[in-house]
Amino acid sequence: MDMTPDEVKARNSEVIAEALSVYPEKTAKKRAKHLNVYEGDKPDCGVKSNIKSVPGVMTIRGCAYAGSKGVVWGPIKDMVHISHGPVGCGQYSWAARRNYYIGVTGVDTFVTMQFTSDFQEKDIVFGGDKKLDKILDEIQTLFPLNHGITIQSECPIGLIGDDIEAVAKKKSKEYDGKTIVPVRCEGFRGVSQSLGHHIANDAVRDWVFEKGGDKAAPFESTPYDVAIIGDYNIGGDAWSSRILLEEMGLRVIAQWSGDGSLAELENTPKAKLNILHCYRSMNYISRYMEEKFGIPWVEYNFFGPSKVAESLRTIASHFDDRIKEGAERVIAKYQPLMDAVIAKYRPRLEGKKVMLYVGGLRPRHVIGAYEDLGMEVIGTGYEFGHNDDYQRTTHYVKDGTLIYDDVTGYEFEKFVDRLQPDLVGSGIKEKYVFQKMGVPFRQMHSWDYSGPYHGYDGFAIFARDMDMAINNPVWGLTKAPWNAGQ
Repeated sequence: MDMTPDEVKARNSEVIAEALSVYPEKTAKKRAKHLNVYEGDKPDCGVKSNIKSVPGVMTIRGCAYAGSKGVVWGPIKDMVHISHGPVGCGQYSWAARRNYYIGVTGVDTFVTMQFTSDFQEKDIVFGGDKKLDKILDEIQTLFPLNHGITIQSECPIGLIGDDIEAVAKKKSKEYDGKTIVPVRCEGFRGVSQSLGHHIANDAVRDWVFEKGGDKAAPFESTPYDVAIIGDYNIGGDAWSSRILLEEMGLRVIAQWSGDGSLAELENTPKAKLNILHCYRSMNYISRYMEEKFGIPWVEYNFFGPSKVAESLRTIASHFDDRIKEGAERVIAKYQPLMDAVIAKYRPRLEGKKVMLYVGGLRPRHVIGAYEDLGMEVIGTGYEFGHNDDYQRTTHYVKDGTLIYDDVTGYEFEKFVDRLQPDLVGSGIKEKYVFQKMGVPFRQMHSWDYSGPYHGYDGFAIFARDMDMAINNPVWGLTKAPWNAGQ
């Protein structure tokens, strides 16, 4: 039997109280601030965010290095990105995300390669600046077609005080002004990977826009030049988005980080509009370009046909009638295809309940795609969201939705146990826990080795994957813990 909204709120409040009851009083008090039931008439989700995780409580967050190297800088394809420190951080982040790119790996593109300074004990004692100097020379010799280098600092670099900025400036002069970017993204900085995004954005500002922008190759500007920012091309997402923008008459002069290049970074300040996908990771540089160069920016959501159409119209509103007419033409072209996808999958997914816990924008942006398939998101939360992320989430979630910030492993399992969703969408760390519980799962950080999920083409793949996850016959051969006695 379906529950009334008031019953849902009461149940979810009870679930939160049960989860908190196992903690020591001080810990429970801290964690209570991060858990809430959304009240539909409130301007925010009522949770605290971007606060240091409680020591000793399992968190699913990453670090500042992960935010810079793993998200913002790593997918820039024609630059070499050095993990400067012990080998572990670089190894763990090596090809962890499927940031698709066009190029020849090891020749003119380097995204899936790992470069590390491999710090040893003597480097901690005596410093690693000389080693970094030598590594830069080796990279220039072995990979002469690289267009730039970034130095992604790991924790020891900040602790021992290496001067990576001095090394970067010295080697840049030796290499005739090559762009070499020192990034102070030591993992211990901040409370999560979110600060790494900010630090990486500041490095783009200081070492590309401010110092390298005048080196950008000239090109003929048009009134319809746009830049796609904050799309990491997971499984080809940026390509499926770019198709739509170009079909409506816009010219994409830069897309980054996914399949992005240093030249595109340098050309971005010439865009007429910055189109921002991942607000959390790239709003900083978008705001800077608005202040410095007068370039407006707009968020967009290309998950599911409803949000795609809404976003295309929002983007078109910044241009003339030619682009507005182009947006309507694109929407009309793809609508029959979307109707066919929905007709096929909605009967199989109607009424299914979903719980999400991801980073970036996914905890809110994918809600519309699920709703296009007749599904309902009953719980959502962010690994490293800020207050403005949760404020934006209010435009997507329904009254009574369970909200959880920086949820612990125990809390998430407890919530799933009590709410019994038909599907959980989260990260690789959670995937096998819930599958062993008998709960269908989709890895929503990198699309579980599928994708793209953006755009009209991506929605067809998204719908198929959700159907395969939920309606896979394997779930008839196992039982969730709450059904074990049946």
